[in-house]
Amino acid sequence: MISHIDHLVLTVGDVEASVAFYKRALLVTDSTFANGRRALHFGNQKINLQALGQETRNHAAVGSGDLCLVTTWPLSDVIAHLRGEGIEIIEGPVAKTGAAGAMTSVYFTDPDGNLIEISMYGGQAGNGPG
Repeated sequence: MISHIDHLVLTVGDVEASVAFYKRALLVTDSTFANGRRALHFGNQKINLQALGQETRNHAAVGSGDLCLVTTWPLSDVIAHLRGEGIEIIEGPVAKTGAAGAMTSVYFTDPDGNLIEISMYGGQAGNGPG
């Protein structure tokens, strides 16, 4: 019945600060849609950002997100990039199990405390920065 995830939503304290952080940390692109809402794009997916109270149909809280994103880069390149941007890795590399099996992950938090996991499935050579 379900083929894939189209988008996720993170509730943040400052939407524009979050856009800037994710562009720097994850090298995503951004867009503006529907009455000034903001989104982060990567591959065929996106993360929509919302301010607390913007969406009244859910019980969102700032910093309650927990995402796992898959990279094509070697984790050593991901770690070097994050450290180069001054982003503290709070755990990893550590072995985990994802939707497609064994993977290795590193974790950090965004400025609002959302937990971000960057993972690489075993055997991927990856295409890191230059």
